[in-house]
Amino acid sequence: MNPVNLGILIPIIAIVMGIGIGMLALVLDYRKKQEMFALHHKERLAAIEKGMEVPPLPPEFFMDGRGRRSPSEYLRRGLMLVLVGGAITLALYQNADRNTYLWGLVPVAVGIAQLLFYFVISRKPPGSNG
Repeated sequence: MNPVNLGILIPIIAIVMGIGIGMLALVLDYRKKQEMFALHHKERLAAIEKGMEVPPLPPEFFMDGRGRRSPSEYLRRGLMLVLVGGAITLALYQNADRNTYLWGLVPVAVGIAQLLFYFVISRKPPGSNG
């Protein structure tokens, strides 16, 4: 195969695979939810036939599956981004021309935002929402 043709195929394959993997994830998530609802429906029908009280749908059925993040996850992510961003900034400062090292400050800023969010969350009382 000609190297020019390979250079054209790489982005096409990357785009097709990226979209395909995203679609596969959506289809598999849909099937999982469909099976969960079907099983819950069968369970509810069996309870109705036996004359038992039918429990309401659990709130997990209406969540996206990721749940809420703990404050320690924001701390870990913030520290990681600050340190990685600092390392990128330092590496670019040592090796690059002009002001390209400033791009390393982008992950640092995101990490600082995560840390600020962690400190705001950790000051709230445990029972409060929002």
